[in-house]
Amino acid sequence: MGQPTTVVFDIGNVLLRWDPRNLYRTIFDDEAEMEWFLSNVCTHDWNVEQDRGRDWDEAVALLVKDHPKHESHIRAFHERWSETVSGVFEDHVALLLRLREAGVPNYCITNFSGPKFILAKERFPFLAGFDGVIVSGDERLLKPDPAIYHLLLDRYGLKAEDCVFIDDSKPNVEAARNVGMHAIHCVEGANLAAELRGYGFPV
Repeated sequence: MGQPTTVVFDIGNVLLRWDPRNLYRTIFDDEAEMEWFLSNVCTHDWNVEQDRGRDWDEAVALLVKDHPKHESHIRAFHERWSETVSGVFEDHVALLLRLREAGVPNYCITNFSGPKFILAKERFPFLAGFDGVIVSGDERLLKPDPAIYHLLLDRYGLKAEDCVFIDDSKPNVEAARNVGMHAIHCVEGANLAAELRGYGFPV
């Protein structure tokens, strides 16, 4: 593959600091009780279905039916969702803004609820500045399904080999490579600027 020209970002835990614990630590006094709740009630698998496009009111109602004693805590995930985002990865957002200043095409593919992504854009205006966005909840496709990567390429007329994809999930990174993209696994402590410079980007 040649030198890429375009950068494709994930959002959660690459640009935004997202963790439901940011919210639930303000609700539960006991850490173990909170972890039990997140493992057994508002689980990862439950939340992923909102990223796939399930309506939030429907999602909450399903859980409240099964866990009526936890209704207020379940509703908090929806009604106080903004508190699950504690802020941004400042260094990564600065890199994104430098890429934009240099005229580098930049896109995102994110596993994100459509309505919650609208809220995130209102709070973090840089999310509205991408050249193109694929939000899983709007498309009813989730990473690492190859179809979501092909959707970005087809919708915006991009070539896989021209793109570098950045994600905190190893399966999502591997899926991007399998469709022909370059990819960076963005984990805690990784030097994303050095990785992008290695691909020739002016950061």
